[in-house]
Amino acid sequence: MASGCGAAEARLVWDQEVAGSIPATPTTPPPSPQRETDRAHEALTYKNIRSIMFAQSGAPPLPVSVNPMTEQSNNHAYIPLIRDMPKGERPRERLIQHGPSALSVTELVAILLRTGVTGENVLSMSNRLLSYFGGLAGDTIGGVADGARENGQQDGQRNLVGLGLVRASIADLCEQKGVSEAKACQLLAAFELGRRAVSIGPIDRPIINNPRDVLNILGADMGFRDQEHLRVLLLSMKSEVTGIHEIYKGTVNAAHVRVAEVLRPAVRENCPSIIVVHNHPSGDPTPSGPDILITRQIGQAAQMMDIELLDHIIIAGQDCVSMKNKGLGFGS
Repeated sequence: MASGCGAAEARLVWDQEVAGSIPATPTTPPPSPQRETDRAHEALTYKNIRSIMFAQSGAPPLPVSVNPMTEQSNNHAYIPLIRDMPKGERPRERLIQHGPSALSVTELVAILLRTGVTGENVLSMSNRLLSYFGGLAGDTIGGVADGARENGQQDGQRNLVGLGLVRASIADLCEQKGVSEAKACQLLAAFELGRRAVSIGPIDRPIINNPRDVLNILGADMGFRDQEHLRVLLLSMKSEVTGIHEIYKGTVNAAHVRVAEVLRPAVRENCPSIIVVHNHPSGDPTPSGPDILITRQIGQAAQMMDIELLDHIIIAGQDCVSMKNKGLGFGS
């Protein structure tokens, strides 16, 4: 028994020595919560230092990352390009499928603009322009735009806010973000084509029965001008319009308009009657004192030449006033 025990002890010592000579396989302890916190702090510190370095160096900021699932970035909502929109929602495709009458004003203007700017598609750009100028026709009341009234500008000074997109000049449009001279020219050319399309053509001879007939002929052309225009409609014995002549552009009053120039087209073409038309860029068609005076002078001179002055109509925006119906400048 003693020898057996000695052999077992010797065997145990041998196994321990052999096991001790073989290196144990290293094992990585699981990370502690404190270690995870330290790592997060190191990463945050690195990002802060990197941001400070970019700011001090004047380098451009890094691109804003966008999550395609939410379509949102850390700064603003993602705005899709027109080509990324469904075909049924794109302005051009909608015009082709449904015709121009089915499109909103925003969509029609977007088609004229063609492209937007970085971070703003053409539909958003169109909506921004219409909002700034107070829509297509504007929202002026009594000659002073609402925006000017809010800013304390009551002197009638030209103010773009509420002016109306159709009244904007190239300079007015080019002041807006993303509007180049090419885009401005496209818009103005389209507006002018619209005015000419509704104006009288060489083969058209509409009949004038009331002031609204005159507004239907000249309203789109004269109602949104930024200067006063005075025109004369020549009428036949059947009240058919035989011609329209522009006599003056500027301030319409007796000091600037010569009565002889107003009557010259009627005398030259031997027309029995005329209608004088001029516009008020202020948006208010109410006749002024000078309007009444020049009407009286034209009527007196026309009577001496056997020409009948049927009316003097003032157009402003989409409205008009008949001075004859008001009894202003007509009669004794």
